[in-house]
Amino acid sequence: MNDIILLKLGELVLKGLNRRYFEQRLIANIGKRLKNLGRFRIYSVQSTVYVEPLDDGCDMDEVFSALRQVFGVISLSRAAACEKSPEAILETAKSYLSEELSSAKSFKVETRRSDKSFPMTSIALSQYIGGELHEAFPNLTPDMHEPELVVNVEVRDYSAYVHAGGVRGAGGLPVGTSGRAVTLLSGGIDSPVSSYMMAKRGLKLVPLHFFSFPYTSELAKRKVLDLASILQNYCGELKVDIVPFTHIQEEIRAKCPEDYFTLIMRRFMMRISQKVAEMHGCKGIITGENLGQVASQTMEAMAVTEACCSLPVLRPLIGMDKEEIVGIARKIGTFETSVLPYEDCCTVFTPRHPKTKPRLEDVEAAEARLDIEALVEEAISGIETVRLDGD
Repeated sequence: MNDIILLKLGELVLKGLNRRYFEQRLIANIGKRLKNLGRFRIYSVQSTVYVEPLDDGCDMDEVFSALRQVFGVISLSRAAACEKSPEAILETAKSYLSEELSSAKSFKVETRRSDKSFPMTSIALSQYIGGELHEAFPNLTPDMHEPELVVNVEVRDYSAYVHAGGVRGAGGLPVGTSGRAVTLLSGGIDSPVSSYMMAKRGLKLVPLHFFSFPYTSELAKRKVLDLASILQNYCGELKVDIVPFTHIQEEIRAKCPEDYFTLIMRRFMMRISQKVAEMHGCKGIITGENLGQVASQTMEAMAVTEACCSLPVLRPLIGMDKEEIVGIARKIGTFETSVLPYEDCCTVFTPRHPKTKPRLEDVEAAEARLDIEALVEEAISGIETVRLDGD
């Protein structure tokens, strides 16, 4: 029996003349995601992407799980393909869904007929299949309102397909369709979630991590790389740029007022992020900032922070509460790693009384004691790029 996976598209169908571009990117992303799981024929017809295995040994359970993490897919179903005749559809339903049909107590048949040349209407085919299944499985009672099992029949261009319903996909837009952006990736809860959310809007990510050895440990770096590996399941292949940040933080501590430590540190992050963005052709910077969460995330502080860069700063978590962020972190699998007790550079030299309503001119005067350009260039020249295993 020809086992196949049907992927339904979400907002891609609204893209008008650009729709084919989005579909082609989605198909390419699916191919990359499945490259280690076997050989597949992947094609798109009538707002559905078909993933058909070409090898008998494919683990379709693993394939299905992988496809649930691909952005651009709103729902997916594992189905059996068959000839477009009522008899073939019936026999396929009996054999492919035999376990579900034998264990359920109530059912109904839903038919979608996109091939209008098929001689039976959707209602007529549903009635035929439903009646025959009721005869073949005495345990089943027809229930059109709240059935335990829905037998789905789709009559399409090339074949008919039978399945027991779909599950929700990752949604969003295919990664790469909205361009590229640098994402500031720390070891906390927020930044992996913000990275995930912007990848869901079609951005290809360039993760950037600021590392302050020996104040932060190699275990802290490993934690960030582990988070990036988890994100890779959704975002595609990632390379993490690790910025040596120790000298900058030591210079800030030695020469700047304590109240401004965090603000000046974050302004250096913005300057370095912009440089890295230019190197990678990125058009934006993503942060995990959340309004009012900490002293450096007031409106005044964020305005001061981004005043030193010209690229747009994207803050997908800005209006969320912590419970919502944690919920997403648990869903995507980053939470347990994020809460491991290894600190990142943002906890180094934290001021006792940070400014919550800073003025830009005061911050600029405080950081004027530093050789900003030389420190930024030193950090850029020391970047270590780590390519993660797998995809």
